[in-house]
Amino acid sequence: MSAPTIAIPGAQARETARSWAIRSGWLALGGTAILAGLVGAIARWRDERPDRRWFGVVAGIYLVVGGLYAVAWFLAPVVAFVAFILMTWYHWGEGELYPLRDFVGVDYLDRRDTQALTILVRGGAPMLVPLVAFPEEYAFVAETLVGLFDEGAAAALEPAFSLEARLAVGAVYVASALGALGVGYRRTDAIEAWQVDATEIAVLTGFFLIVPPILAIGIYFCFWHSLRHVARTVLLHDRSASAVGRGEILGPARRFARDAAPLTVASIALLGGLYAAVPTSPTGVPDIVGLYLVLIAVLTLPHVVVVTWLDREQGLL
Repeated sequence: MSAPTIAIPGAQARETARSWAIRSGWLALGGTAILAGLVGAIARWRDERPDRRWFGVVAGIYLVVGGLYAVAWFLAPVVAFVAFILMTWYHWGEGELYPLRDFVGVDYLDRRDTQALTILVRGGAPMLVPLVAFPEEYAFVAETLVGLFDEGAAAALEPAFSLEARLAVGAVYVASALGALGVGYRRTDAIEAWQVDATEIAVLTGFFLIVPPILAIGIYFCFWHSLRHVARTVLLHDRSASAVGRGEILGPARRFARDAAPLTVASIALLGGLYAAVPTSPTGVPDIVGLYLVLIAVLTLPHVVVVTWLDREQGLL
């Protein structure tokens, strides 16, 4: 029996399939954009409703720190992109410390070495694993973001996508994950919490190994990182924490959205200014989403500053 003939799709068919295949990823990133504004806007929430002075302090941090980083995108887009990856790697790893300690009950995050390993591994899952598993998609995102400011400059990043570099990154990630879990296992008195930690690391690693990164990052941000950060933020507010303790969710969610609204609207408005300022005008959906990712990057740096401040106040760092 002869083997069945496998049709070779034409260029148009491949382009159409590609469009539909990644559309869900862009949709997820759209949700990411909205949640990024909310999460970035309310990084610190006091017991009372924020007043004008509070908004002034937060807005000042975002304006100065974010403004300087925005300038970096125009002057050195490759450096700014690498900084974005490193910054997100740290922030998404750091963002796991509080949920692990206060929600899961992990008891071995009181030392610098376990904190560092946890940040490396938890932030490395969404930032490093896709580089190993999906180098072409990773390179596409880098080219899209950097290309908005300097076409062709992303070629400087090509060595990072080589097989040798990806194998090295994968080896470091696996060694770090095993090290983090090994140290945690030796130090823990709460084995069930350690099991949750180990399971989550395995799930995140597998997820980013098999799901295309554009879709994976959107899902992860919307349904993992953002939800955990919002839950933490809500519990900073006594009234909302009491409501959550009674099983109420809608009231605290409305208060969070209300207090996040001003800076969220301001963040969205900044997108228009960024659109007009970039040297290469965005022409398609990838370029528009890339532009929004640059905006998110600019907002992420001051967000990291404020969240790190909060972590220190709560005894995490």
